[in-house]
Amino acid sequence: MKLNDLRDNEGSRKERMRVGRGIGSGKGKTSGRGQKGQKSREGVSIKGFEGGQMPLHMRLPKRGFNNIFAKDYAEVNIGAIQKAVDAGKLDAKATVDHAALKAAGLARGGKDGVRLLGKGEISTKLSFVVAGASKGAKEAVEKAGGSIEIPHVVPASEKAAAKKGSAKAAKKAG
Repeated sequence: MKLNDLRDNEGSRKERMRVGRGIGSGKGKTSGRGQKGQKSREGVSIKGFEGGQMPLHMRLPKRGFNNIFAKDYAEVNIGAIQKAVDAGKLDAKATVDHAALKAAGLARGGKDGVRLLGKGEISTKLSFVVAGASKGAKEAVEKAGGSIEIPHVVPASEKAAAKKGSAKAAKKAG
């Protein structure tokens, strides 16, 4: 066998059908699309339409819901934090907050802050400033001699209401 004798297996490569090339081709004139109508036109597809039968996406049951008010926390286990301290990625003397955890590569995402979870063990005394912590995580951190501070974040709507109220009070006083 020589290199110039190499060929693909018979039928392994199929040539593209060239439509609209005369009666003899078998796909001339209407190019196999039938006569007139929406589906004979270019750029039109009726996705999910099953000829009037109830479409599959409507036949299947719907379950659950998506809470649009749910907080988005970056969840970090205390065991992972201990590993980062041991590896030197986290400074044990500094306050551990969202920025520090992000820099150490522990917290990804979490636009509403970090929430500590109690999986694993912690032996280093650390002070945390986080958006939330589970009961187990609080107990473990306090047992190791550390502390957790959860600052109260005032929602933007409450800030606006407070601002409006103080403006009214100033107007009455002045």
